[in-house]
Formats: sequence, C-alpha cells, structure tokens
Amino acid sequence: AMVYKRLISARKRTVGTKQTLKAVERGLARVVYVARTADRHIVEPILQICAQKGIPVIQVDSMQALGKACRIEVGCASAAITED
Repeated sequence: AMVYKRLISARKRTVGTKQTLKAVERGLARVVYVARTADRHIVEPILQICAQKGIPVIQVDSMQALGKACRIEVGCASAAITED
C-alpha cells in the first residue's frame, strides 16, 4: 500500500522497538510507523516521545505488513525512517 512506499524506499530505517526508540530519543527519526496490532505497552513509550518531539507517527494495520515493508521475515511493532 501507499503508506509503506516511503518506508520501503528509505535508505536507512530502524526496525523494531528498541532501535526505533533509540532513533527517536537521539532525534534521528523522521517518521515513525507503529502497528495497530502491537501490544500497547510496547509502543506507548514511542508514541509519547514522538508526541513530545513532534515526530509524525503513522499507524499501520499489522505487524506482519510492517515487517514486510522493512524487508524482514517476521512482524515488527514499530519502525522509523532515519534517512530517505
């Protein structure tokens, strides 16, 4: 889908909550993707810090689709673009 286009073509991205949280904290994340099917307590810290820092968050339908867009075989709860 269109929503993943930028993520798929990104030169650099983070995959998974640990990496994504780090990128957000360091101010490297340009846009963050969060799967609606992810456990809320896992993605909540990312949502909060993105809100504080004014980083756009795109909610996507599933962890599976998000993982696929990041070119991994498994689902992931969140991802970020650090370089377009």
